[in-house]
Amino acid sequence: MKKLLLLSMIAVATLGSKAQDFKKVNTVLVLNKMEDAKVELDKMSADPKALAKTEYWYYRSRIYANLGKEAKTAPKYPTAIQDADAAFQKLVTLDPAWAMVKDKGNDGIFDMYSYGYNNGIRAFNEKKWDSASSYFGYAVTYSDILFQNKMTKDQNMAFDTTSLLYAGYSSQNAQKGPDACKYYARLAEAKVGGEGFVDIYKYLVITYMNEKKEDLFRKYVALAKQVYPKENWDDFEIEYIDRNFSLAEKESFYDKADAAGSFNEMQYLQFGEIFVNVKHDNKEKDKYDSTKLDAYEKKGVEAYKKAFAKNPSNAIASFNIGVIYYNNFGLLDDKVAANIKAVQTINATKPAEKDPVKKKALDAKFKAQTDPLLKANQDLEKPINETLDQAIDWLEKTYKIENDKATRNSTDKSIINKSVDFLANIYQYKRDRVRGKDAKAFDAFDAKFKEFDNLHGKF
Repeated sequence: MKKLLLLSMIAVATLGSKAQDFKKVNTVLVLNKMEDAKVELDKMSADPKALAKTEYWYYRSRIYANLGKEAKTAPKYPTAIQDADAAFQKLVTLDPAWAMVKDKGNDGIFDMYSYGYNNGIRAFNEKKWDSASSYFGYAVTYSDILFQNKMTKDQNMAFDTTSLLYAGYSSQNAQKGPDACKYYARLAEAKVGGEGFVDIYKYLVITYMNEKKEDLFRKYVALAKQVYPKENWDDFEIEYIDRNFSLAEKESFYDKADAAGSFNEMQYLQFGEIFVNVKHDNKEKDKYDSTKLDAYEKKGVEAYKKAFAKNPSNAIASFNIGVIYYNNFGLLDDKVAANIKAVQTINATKPAEKDPVKKKALDAKFKAQTDPLLKANQDLEKPINETLDQAIDWLEKTYKIENDKATRNSTDKSIINKSVDFLANIYQYKRDRVRGKDAKAFDAFDAKFKEFDNLHGKF
């Protein structure tokens, strides 16, 4: 019994010694014989005591990372990278400070990084976006370990900018939006800027605009403004509001910003468009009566005027104001024409009557029908003249701004050509209204009509 017991104890001691002896593994590892190191390490893989050791997972992660990275051995061990990744995850649970890696060497982490980065570049160049995204995921993960644990020469770097950027691009192209945002967000929150990075901010802003995540949208707009102050981020803010706010919310937002004096020229211009378009938006206009629609248009005109006040060279603002007044004149003139036609229709139905008594009664009856229409036209004279004068004022301002420009783009050309045509129409109307009544006014209006009519199509 004693001999048997002694033999048993010796066997256990020998087994324990073999299971926990990593010297052979380290020896062949130092000689860079990775496959031999794997053989030695695998001998311990079934022993629970070995698996409880930090050394085991350190060697496993390092060996498998190298085997999976190297072109000669990777095909023989197709799961080596996944095995190494799992080993690193186990290692960090046993050694959160990466003390053993810092002591024995971080080659395995560098191997994982270079595996991800180099294969990521290859897949990226081949436009295999999903694969590139996965590879760069490894590059980001393992470069983070290196930088965050001060395992590189430059210990001030927080992350590998290039890996993050490529990981974001690849994920974006692979239609993996959440992953793209995850990578881009780290760059944006670090305020990474310069050539080639502005699009990551735009991607984040547009993504969260589309997803109606206002807090994230505003967060990245604010960061974008800091990093790229010359870019027009206000357009994105207005678009977010236009897409996602109700009309009442838009009005409230505008009123607060206007009262605070925080709007710039373009914001006033864009809100002017929002309010003016209510009258022409089929989804919105049916919700309100004509008084409310007119009030929104008036609010829009005032916003345009404030944009112009910010920049008296803003021809778009002055043109839009002029066109609104011009169109409103057209509506008023249509009412005049409709009233005249109604009077003519009524008079056309009036029967001939020779009897003086009956004729007087008949005339009174028809006069009672036509007088309100004629009175309505008289009442329209003042608003028509006021509207025309406003249209002239703003369209002539527009014409002067555009006429003074040395060069004009397509928008400028459209604005100035339309302005002179509208002005010619207005002056023709005003001229014809005083024909035979005021010769001096007729000549003045006729001269202005000819001035602008002669400019038709000249720009």
